[in-house]
Amino acid sequence: MDNHTNYLDEEEDNGYIKIDRYNESKIASVAHHYKDILGQLGEDPSREGLIKTPERVAKALQYLTHGYDLNPAEILRSAMFKEDYSQMVVVKDIEVFSMCEHHMLPFFGKAHVAYIPNGHIVGLSKIPRIVDAFARRLQVQERLTNEIRDCIQDTLMPAGVAVVIECKHLCMAMRGIQKQNSVTTTSAFTGEFAKDKTRAEFLRLITANLH
Repeated sequence: MDNHTNYLDEEEDNGYIKIDRYNESKIASVAHHYKDILGQLGEDPSREGLIKTPERVAKALQYLTHGYDLNPAEILRSAMFKEDYSQMVVVKDIEVFSMCEHHMLPFFGKAHVAYIPNGHIVGLSKIPRIVDAFARRLQVQERLTNEIRDCIQDTLMPAGVAVVIECKHLCMAMRGIQKQNSVTTTSAFTGEFAKDKTRAEFLRLITANLH
């Protein structure tokens, strides 16, 4: 966020304080355009149920795209540690929520990420954080998959990286072909995961029920 970003909304419930951070000038500009859009759609932006809708939509969009303000490589570098461990590290079932850049409708599902350390490991919470940093942008699933892979490979320099993402796309379910139960799967691999045996082990681990 830039220097004009302020903490605007605070809600307190049972000792929990929620603080949402927004850029006031961006919110005002986007809300102004959405008020016009409502009118163009045949609605009355001044009726009770829609008076605050443009501002709400503007705030929602700023949150849903806040990944543009994050540096995924810095997130990884903030928790890199030297460690003599060279076996596969897998973080699976990471929740993914993103926005299709073609229709600005959500797609959502799970990401499964693995890497093979080559002198350094990374704090486990940082893997879901970089997934979120790339997902909270206007995206296509194919690029999202590659960006996560490349960020880990270029920053951590492991022996290999594997990323599989499975998502449902509302642009397919709510409009167009209207196939509600379809799931799109994308994958990206580097290094050791290009080998059939290593990739097969990764795929077995992400599909296994280990509970």
